[in-house]
Amino acid sequence: VHQDGLVHISQICNRYIRHPSEVLSVGDIVNVVVLEVDEKKKRIGLSIKQVPPDA
Repeated sequence: VHQDGLVHISQICNRYIRHPSEVLSVGDIVNVVVLEVDEKKKRIGLSIKQVPPDA
């Protein structure tokens, strides 16, 4: 199954950033935690900042 997910800007890192490009670049591969799955809207909410440090 292929499904895109969204990492909201508030879930990218623990400090304030104005734009995701401050810490990420297009094509970066990152670890994420699934926060929510909305089957009705076909959306997956993800977080980078909640990934355990040892992951």
